[in-house]
Amino acid sequence: MSLETVSTSRSHGGVQGVYRHRSRATGTDMTFSLYMPPRAGEGARPPVVWYLSGLTCTHANVTEKGEFRRACSELGLAFVAPDTSPRGADVPGDPGGAYDFGLGAGFYVDATREPFSRNYRMWSYVVEELPELIGAHFPVDRARQSIMGHSMGGHGALTVALRNPDRYRAASAFAPIVAPSQVPWGMKALGGYLGDDRQAWRKHDAVALIEDGARFDSLLVDVGDADPFLTEQLRPEMLQQACARAGIPLTLHLRPGYDHSYYFISTFMQDHLRWHADRLG
Repeated sequence: MSLETVSTSRSHGGVQGVYRHRSRATGTDMTFSLYMPPRAGEGARPPVVWYLSGLTCTHANVTEKGEFRRACSELGLAFVAPDTSPRGADVPGDPGGAYDFGLGAGFYVDATREPFSRNYRMWSYVVEELPELIGAHFPVDRARQSIMGHSMGGHGALTVALRNPDRYRAASAFAPIVAPSQVPWGMKALGGYLGDDRQAWRKHDAVALIEDGARFDSLLVDVGDADPFLTEQLRPEMLQQACARAGIPLTLHLRPGYDHSYYFISTFMQDHLRWHADRLG
């Protein structure tokens, strides 16, 4: 579990780092960013917020554009941003070079279909390996964790939380793909990684998980009403209906004039981090 430091920078009294390691889950080198807030005292261990990014992104997108560090410093939150897929010359991508499958588009699943099953094990990486690595190398409180994400990463955050409700104290999403088994991005990804058995897709679909009995204390979702992917790919009304039927408290904000970009995310990042801090204690 060795770790290479790529860079560190002082920010808002804490340290923004970028790190690289060899992943046993993906069989590749993986890079992630971690912001450690100022420590409140000797032996202090901050809670951890996991942030899962969207299609085409790496750890760098939210690290450079998310505007989370001031809030994390004030609230005492560690903030971890992994990559969205394995990478490397030998890692297969989309045969046609499309942006919505393969490199940069791991969809936070463990692929079972060749040739992707060798490297595309992002579920195991995000849920098991990376938390173990962070806990071994940084003074964080792994008993207090929460998770959030954007778009494909919003899908990942919701499914991870719904399948692990005892591990994460809060979950939120910006413009999530809430029902990937019913929209084009998700059908392409789940079919490509998991094959044609749609029953196997359900554990990676937030709406299907809720329909099948998964529960979480409460969820926060923000979506822009000017998001070009709103009606075809995101479908937040489906999550709203599923949560209403299941009795899951959902705070859903439809933000007038906002799109899918990091201008949108950075505007409401502080709101989400305060939501997480309230629940992390």
